Parts: sequence; structure tokens; C-alpha cells
Amino acid sequence: MGQTQHIYDRITVDAAICHGKPCIRGLRYPVETVLEWLAGGMSIDEILADYEDLEREDILAVLGFAARLAHVKRLERLVA
Repeated sequence: MGQTQHIYDRITVDAAICHGKPCIRGLRYPVETVLEWLAGGMSIDEILADYEDLEREDILAVLGFAARLAHVKRLERLVA
């Protein structure tokens, strides 16, 4: 199975769950929340210990999903 297929097996979008935000396996764990935990310094093992219904492959799929979103040709500077 390719990496992209693995990501989309784990990351789902459902309008009835978390307002349609990408989530892990239809659970109420938005991708953005997991990324915030990781960016805040939580390790994968800490996340798995705190949220027992998550699996290591879920976290790796979140990272893969974020990497795919970061594939842009050009970023424009945001003006407030």
C-alpha cells in the first residue's frame, strides 16, 4: 500500500464530525489538534498514552497529511 493511500485510510472528512475538519479514522480527533500537540512538544508515545484509542499509524498519517498540505509552489506573505 502506498503512503498516500495509508494517509487517506486514516484521515477522514465527514461533515457530521468536527464540522467537516479532517479527523483521525472518523474519531473526534482533528488533524490540527494532533499537530498542535506535537508542535507543543508532546511525543508520539505521550499522545498514545493519553489517548488510548489512537494508534502510532494514526499519528504518522497526521504527519503525512500535513506534509502533503505543505506541498505548495509558492507562499504569499500574509498582510494583516
